[in-house]
Amino acid sequence: MKNHKLITILGLIGVYLLVTGISYTVFSKNTTTEEKITSPKVSKTNNYEALEFDDDSPKTEECPLNGARYSKSQRKWWEGHRPLGIMIENHEEARPQSGLSFADVIYEAVAEGGITRFLAIYYCQDAGIVGPVRSARTYFLDWISEYGDYPLYAHVGGANTPGPADALGQIIDYGWSSYNDLNQFSIGFPTFRRDESRLGHPVATEHTMYSTTSKLWKVAAQRGLTEKDRKGNIWNENFVQYSFKDDPKESSRGDSQIISVSFWPNQPQYDVLWRYDKSTNSYKRENGGKPHIDNNNDLQLNAKNVVILFMQQTNANDGYPGNLHLLYKNKGRGKALIFQDGKQITGTWRKDNRVSRTEIIGPQGSEIEFTRGTIWFQIVPIGAKINVD
Repeated sequence: MKNHKLITILGLIGVYLLVTGISYTVFSKNTTTEEKITSPKVSKTNNYEALEFDDDSPKTEECPLNGARYSKSQRKWWEGHRPLGIMIENHEEARPQSGLSFADVIYEAVAEGGITRFLAIYYCQDAGIVGPVRSARTYFLDWISEYGDYPLYAHVGGANTPGPADALGQIIDYGWSSYNDLNQFSIGFPTFRRDESRLGHPVATEHTMYSTTSKLWKVAAQRGLTEKDRKGNIWNENFVQYSFKDDPKESSRGDSQIISVSFWPNQPQYDVLWRYDKSTNSYKRENGGKPHIDNNNDLQLNAKNVVILFMQQTNANDGYPGNLHLLYKNKGRGKALIFQDGKQITGTWRKDNRVSRTEIIGPQGSEIEFTRGTIWFQIVPIGAKINVD
């Protein structure tokens, strides 16, 4: 009987130790997971600095702008600020630009003379140095307005001729001036600085203005704009997310697709070519007949989703020399071509007012689900030449 009791006691002790060991292991793993949520390190590549997160951490967190997956550490970081839109030029002398490959969403439209300009939206990634930064245009204000109350907007001056294209006047009218408006004219050095030697050869002064995403977010924080504004309102309270989906299996993707986009037929040096890469399920960008490279990392620009929006393009007729200022009818609805997963979808775009989301609607009347990753909107005039091979 004594031996039986001893065996029972030893058994109970063994079970206790086993349960304790399992509990400790589980608790340790949870603690380790929490401990991974730490400050990112600063990396240096090609003479630029950017925050770098642990690539080995599980990618479980969805970027609300484009659906890409990142770590919990990265999410904790991005939740401390708000979306930042930066005007980046695309003149031949500005290439290769810095920081475009880190943008979550990019809008591209002709600014003047057939030369396109980018509104690059940053939120879930730190780009380091970004530029060359150029001036504001009225239609880009409409697109940055989709990213919550008081989205950050960085630029160098802007169109200010009285009339419908007066971007600087509109910034004042919207109540952005000296708050979420990050104009180099009012901020200056060291947040913005000129770098004449970045490309290793001389370029015109207007192609030399740069900033960094971290410095711009810092200026915003000093103005009381983090994830919250001065009144405590969170930026994404009224933000409308797109819907996202995972990459399909390789067997379900298209095989080959080349998309050729001509903004203005008399300016072929600004034509864009997108080559679909089935293995990565992404579209690699060429501009002016050459691979379009990010000077920060020497990588070719690519997108998971290429969305072409056809819009009425007109001259502003505001008295500006050469009548160069343009307008786009970006409120209302029109035709859209969506390229993802090696396939083409013909749909429509719809935007009700300045602050409402540009909806992308498929042929069945429901909104498009974007493949997780960079979304690149290209705005072209109605009748623009688009070839798909």
